[in-house]
Amino acid sequence: MTYAADRLYEEVAYVAFHFHWPLADILDLEHPERRRYVAQIASLNRRINGEE
Repeated sequence: MTYAADRLYEEVAYVAFHFHWPLADILDLEHPERRRYVAQIASLNRRINGEE
């Protein structure tokens, strides 16, 4: 099973936007690790916006 390219681009853009990491560094992350960063960023954003 392959990971959807659109979803990969979305995750990479999300992490790059918030952490300003280079593309190569983000792509070097294992999928579960990258998903964890995405989840943590989302949690921080919710907290900042008073949603938690």
